[in-house]
Amino acid sequence: MNQTEFFQALSSQHVETPSWGYGNSGTRFKTFAAPGAARTIWEKIDDAAEIHRLTGIAPSLALHIPWDKVENYSELSRYALERGISIGAINPNVFQRDEYKLGSITNPDASVRKMALDHLLECVEILKQTGSKDLSLWFADGTNYAGQDDLRKRKRYFREALQVVHDALPSGSRLLLEYKFFEPAFYYTDSFDWGAALSHCLALGDQAQVLVDLGHHAQSTNIEAIVSYLLDEGKLGGFHFNARRYADDDLIVGSTNPYELFCIYHELVSAGREAGSIAAQTANGVAYMIDQSHNIEPKMEAMLQSVLNCQEAYAKALLVDQSALAARQEAGDVLGSHRVLNEAFRTDVREEISKWREFKGLCKDPFESVWAYANKVASERGVVDAGGGYPSE
Repeated sequence: MNQTEFFQALSSQHVETPSWGYGNSGTRFKTFAAPGAARTIWEKIDDAAEIHRLTGIAPSLALHIPWDKVENYSELSRYALERGISIGAINPNVFQRDEYKLGSITNPDASVRKMALDHLLECVEILKQTGSKDLSLWFADGTNYAGQDDLRKRKRYFREALQVVHDALPSGSRLLLEYKFFEPAFYYTDSFDWGAALSHCLALGDQAQVLVDLGHHAQSTNIEAIVSYLLDEGKLGGFHFNARRYADDDLIVGSTNPYELFCIYHELVSAGREAGSIAAQTANGVAYMIDQSHNIEPKMEAMLQSVLNCQEAYAKALLVDQSALAARQEAGDVLGSHRVLNEAFRTDVREEISKWREFKGLCKDPFESVWAYANKVASERGVVDAGGGYPSE
């Protein structure tokens, strides 16, 4: 790949940042108030626009409803566009109300299931009003004890609700179904792994695809293999990028296992070059989204680091010699194939990315710039009180 092609590929990268990463959202135990943390969705847009200005590859902001509710979503979209970004995925919240203690769309109580479904359909309307293309769904639904509920009945409730939501989507939009093998339910989770999510998406229709959160797997799970499989099935819709050492740690993507992130990007780049295949078509439509809890980290610096880690992993994946790799694989050269892949991973791409930044007219040192911005908003916004756990309505 020559420099022109490399620069074109880097320029096409799109990493969506999340509104909740800019405010005082935190862990399950304590949320620490950060100086300058965004207080409103309007300030979150300002912060996201600054991250895009510094990186050139973060042109959209995901919303979380009801945390980011406003009276006029068209006005919100215009505000974002004026600042150089757009509204990205819409994320409903069906895990924070007391009524959802036993589940949302799988709750034994029909009135609670209706409440949850009504909220999901409300978010479909918000998707339409903001011009978003993706409805990103994660459910805390599950059980803590064997015998607590009928698992087959819960599966049917789950499918029925998702079908209603899927069928309400406008043309050109998608339902992205996330999965998680445990937490907050510890015996059974209704959307418990990629196979369950895939099964639902295949049944729902063409506008349903699977969303892979890097923190939602058991230890040592081969996530890049899941990515490859879903690509080939035409059902990989998007990512929630983060990192974990133990479970759903929500750490900065690429901070604990950069090789895993590189291997994931390699599968995506490789599939994208497979001309005419379903995998290539799917790879070109994948949504790349950050989903992290910046609790002790400075908000803006953490978001910048996350986006740049994705850029570096992608840049290395672009350098894999696909022809040499294929030849060695076909020859059964076990270690030769491995070396071809690792040669790209070990390449220091920082100088080439620096040249790309100069080519794009971006600042030379984005961290120096983000620190200046963070200090400015800290003096303007001050410190907002923060409680434990996730932000309330």
